[in-house]
Amino acid sequence: MNILLTGGTGYIGSHTAVVLAQAGHKVILFDNLCNSSNEVVGRLEKIVGKKIDFAEGDVRDTALLIEVMRTHQIEAVIHFAGLKAVGQSVADPILYFANNVQGTISLLQAMQQLQIKTFIFSSSATVYGEPVYLPYDEVHPTKPINPYGDSKLQVEIILRDLAQSDAQWKIACLRYFNPVGAHDSGLIGDDPNGIPGNLMPYLSRVAAGTLKYLNVFGKDYDTRDGTGERDYIHVVDLAEGHMAALDFLNKHAGLHVVNLGTGKPASVLECVRAFEKACGKPLPIEFAPRRDGDLPIYYAKADLAKQLFGWTAQRSLDKMCESAWYFEQMHNK
Repeated sequence: MNILLTGGTGYIGSHTAVVLAQAGHKVILFDNLCNSSNEVVGRLEKIVGKKIDFAEGDVRDTALLIEVMRTHQIEAVIHFAGLKAVGQSVADPILYFANNVQGTISLLQAMQQLQIKTFIFSSSATVYGEPVYLPYDEVHPTKPINPYGDSKLQVEIILRDLAQSDAQWKIACLRYFNPVGAHDSGLIGDDPNGIPGNLMPYLSRVAAGTLKYLNVFGKDYDTRDGTGERDYIHVVDLAEGHMAALDFLNKHAGLHVVNLGTGKPASVLECVRAFEKACGKPLPIEFAPRRDGDLPIYYAKADLAKQLFGWTAQRSLDKMCESAWYFEQMHNK
């Protein structure tokens, strides 16, 4: 298939591009490079051994999307393009609704015009909000506690209504938990611009000495060791989940909302210890107050992904840390 990946040079998009290209699909990357680099394209070409097409642009540019999709005869779209920092969304909600909601509407309008009706959406476990029960399953109530989560849920509602309006649409909303780690080649990984907002790339930079210490936000949560617990999933497992979802959509129309996680939470301190094991040295940490919008614990019930897609996460926390550290070393030679 010819598949457009919006946000394709980003962290999850680039790893999914590898999995799809190695399976024989033709991937076309579309990205405005606001939180990534076009250098990723060359690295992807090294990994897969063939040319990868890239178009620079913003998903709110409907006319450009139509031109790119028509030129490359796109048959399916995987939509990764979106902003994802919770704190930034609280500070600037309009920015988040413009990028994440308006951008998706623009993309769907372009797809409708060209009668392309296979769509995978990069959603998030943040749509669930405060847990009514754990683990989160796909029927858990949705009540986000920050504008980032609100923006993801608004897109899900749009997709629900779109699927109800036209039975030809084949849509998967994949609710991610916490993607971490990197490709085994060390050529691509989580490399955000500026100071990382997520745990694993921050730990990588502390281990490399480019950041002095890790701030651990909160040590008095009702968890195993007082620090927040999250369901961390290796980014390659997540990428493989997208290909499994695409294979499923080829045979099933309608909207399908599915968690992609491991079902096994790890605390911040457990991640620090695993990373220390990977890099072979102690990492300095300092405790800081809790952040607004952070939950004490959340993790997935991932049974539906196995049932529908035949997919389960395979890679351990140790593997996540080892691959992230290898990427940091390769990337900063």
